[in-house]
Amino acid sequence: MKPIITKTELSAILDQGNLVILDARTGKNARESYIENHIKGARFIDLDKDLAEIGENAAFGGRHPLPKISTFAETLQNLGISENSHVVVYDLANGGNAAARCWWMLRAFGLEKVQVLSGGFQTAEKLGIPTNSGEEIFEKTSFILSENWHFPTSTLEEVEKEITENSATVIDVRDSYRYRGEGEPIDLVAGHIPGAINIPFSENLDENGEYLSPEILKEKYKTFLAEKPEKLIIHCGSGVTACHTILALDYAGFPIPNLYVGSWSEWSRREGKEIAREI
Repeated sequence: MKPIITKTELSAILDQGNLVILDARTGKNARESYIENHIKGARFIDLDKDLAEIGENAAFGGRHPLPKISTFAETLQNLGISENSHVVVYDLANGGNAAARCWWMLRAFGLEKVQVLSGGFQTAEKLGIPTNSGEEIFEKTSFILSENWHFPTSTLEEVEKEITENSATVIDVRDSYRYRGEGEPIDLVAGHIPGAINIPFSENLDENGEYLSPEILKEKYKTFLAEKPEKLIIHCGSGVTACHTILALDYAGFPIPNLYVGSWSEWSRREGKEIAREI
């Protein structure tokens, strides 16, 4: 199953019995915003509480570390997701970063039928896909599918080793001004991991904020990655937006690359780690 679903394709399967729609919008009042208006039947999933297990010190794990897999299994049960569910995830705005993180976790957990809605809620609403307010009613499930994450990840130490040995291509998907060190709106220090290259996640999208076609994405990344090590490690600020590019690479037919979950939020806080700037 391709990792992207269009608004038209979603509209055609809304009555499908095993369909579970997840609303992964973020922001200070995300849940209140969800309750006010969401795709009919969609269930809210919280980035900070359900898709991460935030620790006391981001220098060890970053700002959005993965939760224990047993905790995530319980989250899926509470959301009424089963092994046979067809899950479609959307975010509020065009980027779909939290939706992509949710997609990564569901697929890494072992679920096969998982897709992200291209263009997010705003695009779906414009098409006339039915919306609703308030809480949705659904039944919980009682399955546990996996004991380990199936998609590859890299630790800070592994990223450092791969860069030193030039055995992997490390891609930083943050905006270019953050990569260059011109400014940092979230983390404590501006700059990037020495040796990492910058391919902003926004380059996965067209002018309407929807994912480019697999063919265009494939050609773009083949050009970006020409003459570079084949092994890919993707990172961002806290391991969320990186999943946007992992999804794009999967959509384009590339193997699933490694996710550096701790990302810049961990590297930049870890004592003694070199920081590069281009200013």
